[in-house]
Amino acid sequence: MSISAMNRRWLVRTALIFLLVSAACIAATNIYALFGHGVRSASMDTMFLYPLLMGAAPWLLLAALFPMMGRRRLFRPAFNLYNSGIAALTTGAMLNGILEIAGTASAYQPLFMAAGWIFVFIGFILFLIPDSGGRTDRKAKNP
Repeated sequence: MSISAMNRRWLVRTALIFLLVSAACIAATNIYALFGHGVRSASMDTMFLYPLLMGAAPWLLLAALFPMMGRRRLFRPAFNLYNSGIAALTTGAMLNGILEIAGTASAYQPLFMAAGWIFVFIGFILFLIPDSGGRTDRKAKNP
C-alpha cells in the first residue's frame, strides 16, 4: 500500500471518529433532556456542530484534496492542538448546557471556551506554516 493511501486512510479514520463523536453528542443531549424533564439548552442542542463542522468536515476535505498532509513536519503538533481545541469546545458546550439547565453559572466557563478557541486557532496557524521541503527527522548515521 502506498504512503498516500495510508495517509488518506488515516485522515478519513479521524473524520469518522468525529462523526461518531457528533452522533454521541446528539444522543447525550437527547438522553439528558429525557432525564431533565424535557428542559433543553441551546448550548447542548448545538454542541454536535463542533465535531461535525470543525472535525469531520475539514479532515474529509484534507483527505480528498491533500492526502499527503500527514507527512508535513508540523502536522502532528497542529493536529493535536486543533483536535484538543475541538474537544474543549464540545465539552465546554456540554458543561454550559448543564449549568444553564441547572440554573447556575461558573466563572471558569468563559475561560474554558476561550482555551478551546485558542487551541483551534494555534493548530490552524500551524497547518498554514509551509513545510521546508521534506522531513528533517531522519535518523543520524552511526560512525
